[in-house]
Amino acid sequence: MTTVSAPLAGRAIGLEAVPDPVFSGAMVGPGTAIDPERVPGDAVSPVDGIIVSLHPHAFVVVDEQGHGVLTHLGIDTVQLNGEGFELLVAKGDTVARGQAVVRWDPAAVEAAGKSPICPVVALEATAESLGDVVDSGDVAAGDVLFSWQ
Repeated sequence: MTTVSAPLAGRAIGLEAVPDPVFSGAMVGPGTAIDPERVPGDAVSPVDGIIVSLHPHAFVVVDEQGHGVLTHLGIDTVQLNGEGFELLVAKGDTVARGQAVVRWDPAAVEAAGKSPICPVVALEATAESLGDVVDSGDVAAGDVLFSWQ
């Protein structure tokens, strides 16, 4: 079983509330989302694993069970062309749960006209394979968001 932790602090919301149909319709996979605190900080790895995809606005970590977890920093933030994001690791790096991956400022994302809401998605999973999904209330970086069978 894989335990997926919050990559940042904020308020948990259900994927259906994410202002993007790809995420709200769970087309990428099931999971949850975080409306982050509007302060600069680091998005951290939600699991122990290897960075298999890395962009300024999003990253995927695959754990030893082969489970890929996508953290997407904001909605439509690819349009910012990396502005306001700083990569702290490289693709192929092994990371530990809680290790900083990307430094960013959710308030700056919002000021640029983009939503800072961050989907955290279990790639290639089914909703039935996730347990105890947190989709409400305040979360701190490192708090458990869901388990994956």
